[in-house]
Amino acid sequence: MKPIKRTDRSVYSWDPFDEIRRMQEYMGQMFKTYPTLESRFGTDTLSPLTDVAEDGDKVIVTTDLPGIDRENIELNLRDNVLVISAGKEKEAEKEGYLRRERSFMRYYREIPLPDGVTEEGANAQLKNGVLTVTLPKIEPVTGKRIQIE
Repeated sequence: MKPIKRTDRSVYSWDPFDEIRRMQEYMGQMFKTYPTLESRFGTDTLSPLTDVAEDGDKVIVTTDLPGIDRENIELNLRDNVLVISAGKEKEAEKEGYLRRERSFMRYYREIPLPDGVTEEGANAQLKNGVLTVTLPKIEPVTGKRIQIE
């Protein structure tokens, strides 16, 4: 009797490490298309910690921006995403320092918000290094019945 020779590849052994390798390659390709904060803004860019809360007809975003003056903060709202960009002015070089650890710092954060948030009537306050942005929510337009003529 002759041994049976398999020519079809319907039965194969699954290699979990090959699956992990393919996933790593896929993730690497995916992240190559998105620039990192370091490449966009420099190595001193931080993503500040942020709280987002809904309070009735408004959304309140609170974030820590220590050492930043209000003139150096930029807020933008686009497509239900609040963009916070801030930077501390770079100090002029001075002689006499024995140690210099504080440096120029940037903050950048994109915060997704719920649907229906509008910039009209928005309010932002900076107090003791804490930025609080209050954004009103508009009522979503509910479906209206259309009359057939």
